[in-house]
Amino acid sequence: MKSLTIVFLAIALIFSACGPGDQQPGSADNYGENTPKGQASVVDDESAKNILQIAAGSPDHTTLVAAVQAAEIEHVLVNAGPLTVFAPNNAAFTALPEGTVETLLKPENKKQLAFILTNHAAPSTYKGRLLKDGRKIYMASGEYIKIKRDGDDIFIGDAKILGTIDASNGVIHVVDKVLVPSKK
Repeated sequence: MKSLTIVFLAIALIFSACGPGDQQPGSADNYGENTPKGQASVVDDESAKNILQIAAGSPDHTTLVAAVQAAEIEHVLVNAGPLTVFAPNNAAFTALPEGTVETLLKPENKKQLAFILTNHAAPSTYKGRLLKDGRKIYMASGEYIKIKRDGDDIFIGDAKILGTIDASNGVIHVVDKVLVPSKK
């Protein structure tokens, strides 16, 4: 009888420790609806930063990060890569026709937003000599975008590359325009 009482006490302790008000780490109730899933939610202060972590830490890319979260494609930017991301700065989004960003951020437009954003990512690492004039780069959207050089200036489509940042999973080229895909 004594061992049966101990077993019931142990079971009662287990159930009371994991009551309905408790949440397991990583559950949706512990984090917001827009919390990244999978590798995008890993916190690691020791390793070199990946593309998403760099963008999230940039005051010039808050609109891009909000769009990536709204489209729920964080996982694309944290994959092992290598990736090349052409990251429009906030000014690039501001230059779009009035109301465009607000419309795209609506939940019902998530698929279209994801398509536009994947038009800014290319498998492989493209920088330096690989960004030669006339080269067409295959983007994750399925589109090809042509590289143009004008002196020291490099353009992807009609977006000028303003700067380049290396990441643990590829490279980020900051651009001054949003690369809107030709097919929608």
